Amino acid sequence: MINERTIAAFCRKHHIRRLALFGSTLHGDSMADSDLDVLVEFEPDHVPGLAFFAMEIELSKLLGLRVDLNIPGFLSPYFRDHVLAEAEVHYAQAELVPFPPSHA
Repeated sequence: MINERTIAAFCRKHHIRRLALFGSTLHGDSMADSDLDVLVEFEPDHVPGLAFFAMEIELSKLLGLRVDLNIPGFLSPYFRDHVLAEAEVHYAQAELVPFPPSHA
């Protein structure tokens, strides 16, 4: 389902330091019309602005299904902690490890 080379190229193009999946797809309880929950962390000095929404569309086309793109700051603190604990990292710049336990 996820082509790691395609994901890596997408992340480099958009200054994404880390990309992970979370939600129903990981739990195995997604429905036919479920979207794919994706969490990204951008390089420190990169602010995508409105291009964020274009990235969501581009990633949906690359993966062949509807993507719900998020950053940790979009999520409520309680939900964010849950998401970060379960997130499955599919791309990370070499110096990065999985998401830290508390990521604001």
